[in-house]
Amino acid sequence: MKVLKFGGTSVGSAQRMKNVAQLICDGRQKIVVLSAMSGTTNTLVEISDYLYKKNPDGANEVINVLERKYRQVIAELFDDENYRQQALDALKNNFDTIRSFTKDLFTLFEEKIILAQGELMSTMMMNTYLHSIGVESVMIPALDYMRIDKNGEPDTIYIKRNLDKCLTAFPNAPIYITQGFICRNAYGEIDNLLRGGSDYSASLVGAAIQAEEIQIWTDIDGMHNNDPRFVEGTKPVRTLNFEEAAELAYFGAKILHPTCVLPAKLNHIPVRLLNTMEPEAPGTIICGSSEKGKIKAVAAKDGITAIKIKSGRMLLAYGFLRKVFEIFESYQTSIDMVTTSEVGVSVTIDNTKHLVEIVDDLKKFGTVTVDKDMVIICVVGDLEWKNIGFESNAMQAMTDIPVRMVSYGGSNYNISFLVKAEDKKRALQALSHNLFE
Repeated sequence: MKVLKFGGTSVGSAQRMKNVAQLICDGRQKIVVLSAMSGTTNTLVEISDYLYKKNPDGANEVINVLERKYRQVIAELFDDENYRQQALDALKNNFDTIRSFTKDLFTLFEEKIILAQGELMSTMMMNTYLHSIGVESVMIPALDYMRIDKNGEPDTIYIKRNLDKCLTAFPNAPIYITQGFICRNAYGEIDNLLRGGSDYSASLVGAAIQAEEIQIWTDIDGMHNNDPRFVEGTKPVRTLNFEEAAELAYFGAKILHPTCVLPAKLNHIPVRLLNTMEPEAPGTIICGSSEKGKIKAVAAKDGITAIKIKSGRMLLAYGFLRKVFEIFESYQTSIDMVTTSEVGVSVTIDNTKHLVEIVDDLKKFGTVTVDKDMVIICVVGDLEWKNIGFESNAMQAMTDIPVRMVSYGGSNYNISFLVKAEDKKRALQALSHNLFE
C-alpha cells in the first residue's frame, strides 16, 4: 500500500480537490494524507492572535470571512444537494468549535484545537466528495492514532498499534483519508507535529504500515537543482539519496521538510515528490541508493545570523567550545554552521528570539560580533573528500562574492557558504552556471 500526501495548494479550491480525487481513484488501495486548504492555517493563527489579545469582535470578522470561503468551495464542489448539505452541516460544527473560544479564556491549548480545524475540514470535504461520486473511502481520524510523547517526539509504537486498529476495522476500503499535521500529545490533548506538518505525518504513517512508497504531492514537479525564483532554467533532480534530500530540505528547499526524510530512511521506504498540476511528470525519487560523482542541487536558507566569539585564551582553554555550545543549548537555539580557528569560533543561527541574552552570555568568554541578514548557500551532491574538483568548482563560482564562512567536511554531501542576503541571487546564479551549465 502507498501513502499519498497532498499539500494545501493541491486542495486549495473545489477544482483542485476534484483533480486530487481523480488522481487517487485508480483502483489501488492507499492512505491519503491531506493538509488544510492553502491559506487556512495562517487565517486560524490570525483568529487565535485576536483571541489572545481579547478582541473577540476582530476574531469573529475573520471567522465569518473564512466560513464564507469554505461555503463557496462546498457550493462548487458538490452537485448532489444531499451531499452538499451533509458537508455544510459538518462545516457548521467546525466553525461552532472555533466560535466557542471567542467567549472564554484563551490559551495555547485552545489555539491548538483551532489550528486542527483546517485539516479536519479539508479531509471532511474530500471524504464526502468521494462518497458523492460513488467511491467507498473511509475516514481514519489522525487524532485516533497519531501521538507525540512528553518530549514532543512521535510515539511510534502507539502510532503503529492504533493505526493498525483503524485499518483492520475497514480492511477492504480502497481509500483511507486522514489528516496531516494534527495529533494528540502524551496527555491526550489535541496538538500538532510542528516540524514538517503533513509531510511528517505521511512519513510516520508510511513507516507504521511499512508502505511500498510515500508520495508527496505539491505544486512543483519534484525538487529542482536550484531555486527557480532566482535562477532561470532550473531542472528537477530525478534521484536523491536520503542524506542529500535531508541536506537540501534543511537548507532551504521548500518542497520538503527535513523531518519527513528520517522515518522513511529508517524504514527503507522510497519517497517520491510529484506535481498535482502535472501528474504525468516523473518528479523526484528519494531512496537509499546514491549516484557517485555528481553534484545534485543548490539551496539557500534565509534569515541567518552569524555570531563570532574571539578569544586570545582559546588556544589552550580546555572546555571552551563546550561552554559556548551550552549557552545556545540553555536558550534552546540550534546552530546551523560552525567554523573554528585557534583564536575564535563562528556559528550561525536562524532563531534570534534569545539573541540578546546569548550575546550577553558569550561576552564572558571573549569579544563577540554579530552579522545579521545573512544567507546559507548549500551545494549538495557526492562530495566525498576523495572526489577531486567539486569543491574547487564551487569555490570558483564564488570568486566575486564576499563569503563570511565556509563549512565543508561535516558530511559527505554538503559544502555551505555564508553570504550577505543582498548577494544571494548572484551566488545562486554563479553556482548554477559553474556546476550545471
